[in-house]
Amino acid sequence: MLPLAELQHRVRQAVVAADDRAIAPLLVGGGDGRTRLGIHRRHYHTSLATAVIERFPATGWLAGSALVSDAAQAFVVAHPPSRPCLAEYGEEFPAFLAARVDAAGLPYLRAFADLEWQIGRLSLAVTAPALTLADLQSIEPSRLADLSLALQPDVAYVHAPWNLDELMRIYLSDRAPDRFVLRDEDVRLELRGARGGLQITRLERAVFVFREGVQRGQALADAAMAACEADSAFDAGGALSSLIADGLLTAARAPGKDGEA
Repeated sequence: MLPLAELQHRVRQAVVAADDRAIAPLLVGGGDGRTRLGIHRRHYHTSLATAVIERFPATGWLAGSALVSDAAQAFVVAHPPSRPCLAEYGEEFPAFLAARVDAAGLPYLRAFADLEWQIGRLSLAVTAPALTLADLQSIEPSRLADLSLALQPDVAYVHAPWNLDELMRIYLSDRAPDRFVLRDEDVRLELRGARGGLQITRLERAVFVFREGVQRGQALADAAMAACEADSAFDAGGALSSLIADGLLTAARAPGKDGEA
């Protein structure tokens, strides 16, 4: 008898990679085993493609359902899931979609699909308890510069080279205007979307750089320095106070054994 791991590998190759040569000798009973296996294979691919299509309804609205459907079918073959949760599947789809020949005339498509992916991800997030000003006031001033701040899981920062936030609002409002002009402009967005709510806010460049850097784990001083390079008038103290006032901070960590400030 084959070891379980080897049996699982053969089944995976047959279903995911459509290579049933190694598993065929083990398919017994009920007539043609390969035909039965083919039913499972088609169900697997159809289920995954449907999950991808349903994750990107706005992208289908923008680019056309046929283009997105065809891309989803190809995507599940090229990029099978690497994690057990289907809600996490499809992050690579925007790049895959934009690279297709039939999407060559839509230069904004990847950025729009990336924006939709982030919105979908945030819709599953749960807001955590926020730090208050009093929590930070208890930290020694000498340690503030080295702090790493954790932000809410329901926030994301997206830099787009088009006015895609306006286009996304049109889709979400379900009210198409008579005419829409997609402009080539530098847009920096903060998205918040826990529990079905969604806020899309444009940020000034320096504020975006600061908040996005904090979210990536930069030390407070490093994020502030990068923001000052973007705008010499950047107010680091005011930016930190805004993070607190907006309820975005959930933890403050400083270098050291305990990791907590």
